[in-house]
Amino acid sequence: MDLFEGQRQSNRDRVEPLAVRMRPRTLGEFLGQQSFVGEGRLLRRMLDSDRITSALFYGPPGTGKTTLALIIAASTKAHFASVNAAAVGVKEVRAILTEARERLESGGGRTILFVDELHRFNKGQQDVLLGDVENGIVILIGATTENPFFAVNTPLISRSQIFQFEALSEDDIKSLLFRAVADKERGFGDRNVTLTDEAAEHLATICDGDARRALTALEVAVLSQGAADTPADDVVVDLQTAADSIQRKAIQYDSNGDTHYDAISAMIKSIRGGDPDATVYWLARMLEAGEDPRFVARRIVISAAEDIGNADPQGLVLAQAAADATLFIGLPECQLPLAQAAIYLACAPKSNACASAIWSAAEDVREGRTIPVPKHLKSTGYPGAKKLGSGEGYRYPHDTSDDIVAQDYLGVDKAYYTPTGRGAEATIREYLAQARRSAADTSDIK
Repeated sequence: MDLFEGQRQSNRDRVEPLAVRMRPRTLGEFLGQQSFVGEGRLLRRMLDSDRITSALFYGPPGTGKTTLALIIAASTKAHFASVNAAAVGVKEVRAILTEARERLESGGGRTILFVDELHRFNKGQQDVLLGDVENGIVILIGATTENPFFAVNTPLISRSQIFQFEALSEDDIKSLLFRAVADKERGFGDRNVTLTDEAAEHLATICDGDARRALTALEVAVLSQGAADTPADDVVVDLQTAADSIQRKAIQYDSNGDTHYDAISAMIKSIRGGDPDATVYWLARMLEAGEDPRFVARRIVISAAEDIGNADPQGLVLAQAAADATLFIGLPECQLPLAQAAIYLACAPKSNACASAIWSAAEDVREGRTIPVPKHLKSTGYPGAKKLGSGEGYRYPHDTSDDIVAQDYLGVDKAYYTPTGRGAEATIREYLAQARRSAADTSDIK
């Protein structure tokens, strides 16, 4: 028996930050994630029946992953063990698994193992868990800020239910802030603290759905005004104080994960859909979050060819110029040519006719019979070419008045490029129609 453990725990509790003290202790206090913890939803039913299965909690920081795991720990009859993947190794994990097996075999019940920051375990460390998870010795609950399909071994994913946590709404964040101000046991309810609506609105917006960040900013705002030493003093957290306490917004972005792919997908689809406002927002989000501008530039060049094409050939020229400028001047100024090119493409007439042409032709090359080069189109520049009949019958287009000669250029009757009637492609379509009419007329004469 440790006679001083109570004192040590009291000292630890005394220095806990507000975000830790205000963690919800029951599902009734838990805010957000109603898609699976709301009444009648899957995880709520599992908790109510104490039938928890292995699960992966995935989502951005401050959305309740660890908190929900602690609520499960308080409500389940199973033994609960918790580790942080950044602080333990295989040896510690094996010891927990051995204890779990012995506990189960002696009739002591199952063990829930909560692994916070599961993505910090490498593939080999994750494999240590696999056997006991598969055999039901332990119930794994892993929390990760990274997409589990990137960061977690496939066998563990297949044996776990994935719950995706969303950023908390602004209303949820404001509720947490006002709860912290009023709570006399864990918050600032024993002090004369006033949080203005404008300040709460600002913190709820800037924290970007991260409850921990919002509560930390509130604590800074209160304690920086001396409330800790003089609790009887009135403390007002107004808009200016809140803004000073949270400083720059923290943008949630993983340059190697799903937010990276989602953001660039949103920008490209906004260009394709002709929305310059959405286009420039997604561009700004990526660049502000630290995305490599060269990656963005490459995607803009691809979009110019794929989505605008010959409806506005200038789009590719401008996109390539923006890519070159990005390499030449770098951040932050390269945001200007990137924005110019992206907005231009969003406003340009659209055509994917060139993209369809090359993909269709490539498919025929891969899967169909290879078409031989027609004899009259073959080169005459190599030794013996003319003796083999190469180039025989070729007609030189520039010898005609309109620079068009109707002759077989492919060897089969196949059309890959079908220009639209939009932008510059309308002119191209008319040109091709005229050329094909001329070819038909020539064929009729023959």
